[in-house]
Amino acid sequence: MDVTMADSTAADPEAQVKVIFTTTDEDIQLPESKRQLLVPADIRRYGLSRIINSESMLDTPTPIPFDFLINGAFLRSTLQDYLKENGLSFETAVTLQYVRSLIPPVYQASFEHDDWVSAVDVLSQTSPAGRWSGDAFVQGQDRILSASYDGLLRIWDGSGQVIATSPAGSLGGHSSSIKAAKFLFNSQLASGGLDRTVRVWKYSESSDRFSGELKPTLELYGHRGPIESLEVDGNSKRILTASSDGSVGFWTTSKASAPEAPAELLPSTHATKRRRISSSVSTAQRGPLSLMAVHNAAASAAVFDPRDRTVAYSASQDHTVRTLDLTTGLVVSTLTTSHPLLSLCAIPRNSAPLLAAGTSARHVTLVDPRASAATTSVMTLRGHANKVVAIAASPDNDHSLVSGSHDGTCRIWDLRSVRPAAKDEGGVGSVSEPVYVFERESRKGRKRPVAGEGCKVFGVAWDKTLGIVSGGEDKKVQVNKGRDLLAS
Repeated sequence: MDVTMADSTAADPEAQVKVIFTTTDEDIQLPESKRQLLVPADIRRYGLSRIINSESMLDTPTPIPFDFLINGAFLRSTLQDYLKENGLSFETAVTLQYVRSLIPPVYQASFEHDDWVSAVDVLSQTSPAGRWSGDAFVQGQDRILSASYDGLLRIWDGSGQVIATSPAGSLGGHSSSIKAAKFLFNSQLASGGLDRTVRVWKYSESSDRFSGELKPTLELYGHRGPIESLEVDGNSKRILTASSDGSVGFWTTSKASAPEAPAELLPSTHATKRRRISSSVSTAQRGPLSLMAVHNAAASAAVFDPRDRTVAYSASQDHTVRTLDLTTGLVVSTLTTSHPLLSLCAIPRNSAPLLAAGTSARHVTLVDPRASAATTSVMTLRGHANKVVAIAASPDNDHSLVSGSHDGTCRIWDLRSVRPAAKDEGGVGSVSEPVYVFERESRKGRKRPVAGEGCKVFGVAWDKTLGIVSGGEDKKVQVNKGRDLLAS
């Protein structure tokens, strides 16, 4: 007869549990002879992590923080509490899958804006733009780019000082709110917004690196609605845009190879002359390589395939994710989801990327673009209390991402922790909950928002060097970075 948990706890306060350690990571595999062990029943994640790192086990030169999965869920209590909650005895052998931990995103700093922060991006040695810059990027000169509803771009250094601000609309900048912005290189970036244009900027800094200049070099016309998102590829010097007109734009940053701009979309001759009289800036105007009218409602996001830059994916409020062939401008496949889609990112995988789409229904849905139209969601990430408008994949691995929501939080997800969907969740596919949640620092300690000041998150970026950078309705750029897990 099995000894129940209640009886066992009362009878033996120093009870032990047999565990079997497994992992899918080849570089941290234990020898077969070390995979089974008796451990104290009251042990937690930190104690188990110390055992795996110990001299008699992996013997790691520097301790690796580990988490432990039991039946697809992370162990967040003692082993004896887990056994009790699941009606199991101490005699049960527990299989623990150990995986490298995601580090808690500790608050680092906030940078003050004059208006809502709609989008953020990072330039560092580990960011895409830093890698595309090659030897031109100077190590240690990390920069943060923010776009704002005031129609301005700002570039910040790591201490929160503004290095450069883009000119106003009358001087060659955007004439309305900016919704998206990305670095292409350390000397070039692109932006798009409510004025329906994409603008390419040259960025330069003074020799002392304390100041810089953003100079518009190219205006791209084609969309007939506001630009909602923007994606770039520095290798090919290409830009992807998604617009509320339902189309996806494909552009080049090369003036020589870009087509002529549609004449009917250009500013009037009189207005153009007036602007050039008031400014020494003369900006070239060009059109798209292709403009793909692929959606029946607003296109909310478009991203390149991480491995094949001739392929793109777009998400829309028409509930669909579409695979696009950028060479032909044709739709290769369409996946229909249950809700309007508001954001999109591609998580690199060995075979094909996994697409994570934020929805108006307060969750993130993950889809495999290779799946048939009848099989859409691979997994659902639940936890947000409002629509999910920003997503970024982890720069470190292929199993985690961060999402930003109008509920005022960013949530970090680990796709290794999954469970079958319950009946009230549709009963189909898998479900995961967030590993970490962090709020806007501007809201902490407040029982209710200050009049006229909100906390919605609008944009998020995740960089290996700088951490998670987010912007929102509180008019702040916020930086969170993982650290101190081993001391927790």
